[in-house]
Amino acid sequence: MSGGVRFGYGTNGFADHRLSAAFEVIAGLGYDGVALTLDHDHLDPYADGLARRVAAAADRLRDLGLAVVIETGARYLLDPWHKHAPTLLHDDRERRLDLLRRAIAIGADLGAEAVSFWAGVRPASVAEATAWDRLIEGCAHLVDAAGRTGPPLGLEPEPGMLVESIADWRRLYDALGRPAGFGITLDLGHCRCLEPGTVPGSVRAVAEHLVNVQIDDMRRGVHEHLEFGEGEIDFPPVLRALADCGYRGLVSVELPRHSHAAPQVAARSIDFLRAAMEV
Repeated sequence: MSGGVRFGYGTNGFADHRLSAAFEVIAGLGYDGVALTLDHDHLDPYADGLARRVAAAADRLRDLGLAVVIETGARYLLDPWHKHAPTLLHDDRERRLDLLRRAIAIGADLGAEAVSFWAGVRPASVAEATAWDRLIEGCAHLVDAAGRTGPPLGLEPEPGMLVESIADWRRLYDALGRPAGFGITLDLGHCRCLEPGTVPGSVRAVAEHLVNVQIDDMRRGVHEHLEFGEGEIDFPPVLRALADCGYRGLVSVELPRHSHAAPQVAARSIDFLRAAMEV
């Protein structure tokens, strides 16, 4: 359908839909998969009856022909007061590790192509060296947890977090000893926001490590996820770079603040991406 590039849509952009309904709309629009953010109303990893609900989700994904990656960026799943807390950098980081272990197990049960996560924002009370030590220790634990049969792990550089750039990701990857199964989730909007080179150049720079790709529009220096055409990215060269480098994973639309008009935004997005593939 998409010339070797497989498009998905993030369920965090369908926060007002039941998960099964989000799957149906995304499949009905012709997407190849979903980026499933584990959250309160979307396969809550702490709710009762998890095994049954995971099995039901797996059945629905299979029936609809949707591939899946697992995302772990729910805002208030662990702490109702503090967004994204705790992270792997906090004193009480065991709660984050527990969530990520659960995500790996759920991903394995769903046949997920990757489990994606990020480092987190360094708390003011934590020295930078300590934060890096905690991150390396936590990631090493997750590599062990995923083992040889778990989904690949993709750490996403995120503006404002301890790992916010490709260079930061490389520092972490080297510190871990370059383990198999530990790759990068690349948000193409983030590349426009802060990477020094072009977006296609960023794709090529990490091509061998790509396990998950998020796609959205963005402007230089502004971390705001925009619909396609509202930012500064020229998408046909980016999509060609993904195809040329042999990436075969999902390229999932990441618009977490557009749930109020999710079906319409998702429809516009797939139409834009299909057109961009033809240029």
